[in-house]
This record gives sequence, structure tokens and C-alpha cells, in this order.
Amino acid sequence: MILINFKIYKETFGDKAIQLAKIIKEVADKYKLRIIITASALDAVRIKEKTGTEVWLQNVDEYDNGKHTGWISIQQAMAVGINGSLINHFEHQIPKGKALKIIKNKPKGFEIVCCVKTVGQIEKWAAKSKPDYIFYEPPELIGSSKESVATRPDIIKKAVKLCGKVPLIVGAGVKSKEDVMISLKMGAKSVGLASGLILNDEPKLVLEAIASGFNDII
Repeated sequence: MILINFKIYKETFGDKAIQLAKIIKEVADKYKLRIIITASALDAVRIKEKTGTEVWLQNVDEYDNGKHTGWISIQQAMAVGINGSLINHFEHQIPKGKALKIIKNKPKGFEIVCCVKTVGQIEKWAAKSKPDYIFYEPPELIGSSKESVATRPDIIKKAVKLCGKVPLIVGAGVKSKEDVMISLKMGAKSVGLASGLILNDEPKLVLEAIASGFNDII
């Protein structure tokens, strides 16, 4: 599985999001990989309907329905066919208690990726809360052009052990086939991509290289 975070880069605004999602869908089909886009709530449904790509949200809140202006409801997301979300991303951190509440109360059929920035967070609370996935990104490597989480294989291995039965996604600086292969060999089940793909002039080539890393391991 590959998780691609569109964030709110201008390269994913409006029709540009559709164009990039079509490329992602083409690569997913070619390599027979599950590739999930996490998109802005403004674009998620449109991307899904126009491209057939699996699309999740970048954040959800703890409220289901009612007088909660400005919040994002899991129930509302599911009503329009969006069945997953990140929470607690480094760029959108939430209190631990809120994250635990969202994970505990999420409805059946909705997948939660709980993001963490340290292995300490995995050990202290994230793994114990049993989200569907834990996404580990060392913040100092996010957007790095020189390093990636895969340059620290021992920390990936440690994170996998701390996650127990919860699958680990790793990200931050991932941009090559080698990054993928190292991450998977250390026990991660998935990698997360963002700027290394979205801001590249040849996103299809980048994504195909990443996807080929999965095939070589498998």
C-alpha cells in the first residue's frame, strides 16, 4: 500500500488534483497496488468520482452530527463514500485525548491512520489505541531532499516492534525504490509520499519507481 498526501499544495488545486489522481490510478492498476490519496475535504469526493481512485481525508473530528460548525464528521464522510482518514499529522496535531476518542468511537468500515512523530508516541499510546495503521514520520525529515526515514533503518525496525499487530506506514523524504525496499525489509507495510511526488515534474516516473520497489520485495 502507498499513501499519498496531497496536503494543500497548489499543484493539487481543482483540476490539477484530478490530473494527478488519474496518474496515480493508472500506476495503481499497472502494479496492482492499493494506493490511497489523502485529500482536502473540498476535493475528496470529486477526485473519487472522476477518477475511481481510493480517497481518504487528511483529518476528521470527534463529532458525528449536530451543532458542530466547521468540524469534519466521519459519519458524513461515509455517507459520501469516503471511508478513511489521517489523524494527528505533524502539520495538524490534535490532543492525545481527542485522537484516542476518535479511534475508539470510529464506526465499522472506516479506517484511521494515526500519525506519530516519535517512536515514544507509538510506545506510550498510539499502539495501545489500536488504530488501523500507525504512520511514523520523523518531522525533521519531512520534505527532505537528501535524507529519508529509510536512512534510519534501525528506527523503522524499532517502530515496527512497538506497533505490535498494528501495521506501520513510514514516511518523510521517501522518494525512491531503495527507500521503499529498505522500509519493507525492516517490517513496514506501507510508505507515505507527499512533496517528493507532488512537486516533481515527472510524478508518474517517481510513483512507478516507488511501486516497483513493492514488486521486487513481494
